[in-house]
Amino acid sequence: MSYETVFAALSNPVRRSILERLRDNPSSVRSLADQFPHSQPAISQHLKTLKDAGLVGDTAEGTRRIYRVRPEGMRMLKSYLEQHWQTFLLSLDDNEEDDQTDD
Repeated sequence: MSYETVFAALSNPVRRSILERLRDNPSSVRSLADQFPHSQPAISQHLKTLKDAGLVGDTAEGTRRIYRVRPEGMRMLKSYLEQHWQTFLLSLDDNEEDDQTDD
């Protein structure tokens, strides 16, 4: 799983909403489909994309699959963002210093 795959999965607002709902409440495809104006096959496809990105996992419970957020996928994303966040903050500090010397 690469950060590009994760960002591509999160680029869709429906997938972000699904991920937010799963964060608080692991659910079946049918339960999720009931919460969206999309068909069950469409929700299944979004879940597949999230699963391929490592952001959600599923377990069998009888004849249903229950989807939930995978902390490992979120940790990888957090690590990537933290790594680049420091660089971003340092560049902001440099820009502030440049702005102050221009005055």
